[in-house]
Amino acid sequence: MSSTVELTKENFDQTVTENEFVLIDFWAAWCGPCRMFAPVYEKAAEANPDLVFGKVDTEAQPELAQAFGIQSIPTLMIVRDQVAVFAQPGALPEAALTDVIGQARKLDMDEVRKSIAEQQGSAQGE
Repeated sequence: MSSTVELTKENFDQTVTENEFVLIDFWAAWCGPCRMFAPVYEKAAEANPDLVFGKVDTEAQPELAQAFGIQSIPTLMIVRDQVAVFAQPGALPEAALTDVIGQARKLDMDEVRKSIAEQQGSAQGE
């Protein structure tokens, strides 16, 4: 059984809203690097059962790919408390994926939200 969730425009918002930590793999069946990254992503999902690992098929869900400005695949995105805290194109090796998950786990989301509010405040003030 797969430990990843297929994300669609129908369940995406609910998944991201109801889970405080969601990893999203934007991929497509024709993409060689995506297919190489899939088992690495699956293994990380099995190793982190407390997190939600989602996959967005950019061919089947072009609206989601467009909404997030996905230019190349695979792209990994991490959303914590409905804030995208990480987004990077390219197939990550297993050690790098483990490291990124560890860093995202350690983030102080109050600090992240404060930083975003400050950035938005300064952007509006100009």
